[in-house]
Amino acid sequence: MSKPLILVSNDDGITSKGIRVLVSVMKKIGDVVVVAPDSPQSGMGHAITIGETLRLTEEEIFEDVLAYKSSGTPADCVKLAKHYVLKDRTPDLVVSGINHGSNTSISVLYSGTMSAAIEGALEGYPSIGFSLCDFSSKADFSHVEEWVEKIARQVLENGISKGVALNVNFPPKRNEPIKGIKVCRQADAKWQEEFAERFDPTGRKYFWMAGNFVNFDKGEDNDEWAIANNYISIVPCQYDLTAYHSISHINKNWDWEKLK
Repeated sequence: MSKPLILVSNDDGITSKGIRVLVSVMKKIGDVVVVAPDSPQSGMGHAITIGETLRLTEEEIFEDVLAYKSSGTPADCVKLAKHYVLKDRTPDLVVSGINHGSNTSISVLYSGTMSAAIEGALEGYPSIGFSLCDFSSKADFSHVEEWVEKIARQVLENGISKGVALNVNFPPKRNEPIKGIKVCRQADAKWQEEFAERFDPTGRKYFWMAGNFVNFDKGEDNDEWAIANNYISIVPCQYDLTAYHSISHINKNWDWEKLK
């Protein structure tokens, strides 16, 4: 029986520690192909490259793994993998990460990690985005490796609903083992940004974004609660952003005579 074909990407760049860990785990499961950005692409969301050249260069960076670095975004990488690198081969699984930092709550909208996974879902491939809630460059990934393998195997064996990508976040390494997995919803939380006005040495004005993360959610069924309580959070995400509950409200309450 042939091994499953697994496409690996990320947004931290092809040389990041997180993707090295992810490739190492995926090699235990199947045949791995890597297409990842040549530099960090955090916060790119689902951007794609239009009007600029895209570079794609083969790299001998992972042992016994076909790997390419791309000048494009994470979503570009998955597109290039489908149309050029894999050609007539169809991946059985797309995995992205392991991201250095949280992609819980509203961060999923900005996440390049999840955009690679969602691009995979757009193409009809079972897809997972993995993130470790530790932004340190020296983050310890050792406590998540077995969980990454378990979750990936579950997806390969049991599938995911069509058009859905899993957003998997791991708590940082603590003094106690991870308690388990919570399949949950995205928390109601957001960043409250601040923009510091500064001046460069030539006197030209520029801005530096900062801010604080504010969690408005008091529930115990969301990803922020899961991470805070040392659980792995899994949030199924879809690319259909339609607010279905609002359709009937608009149809019922708008003054349609004024729109004629």
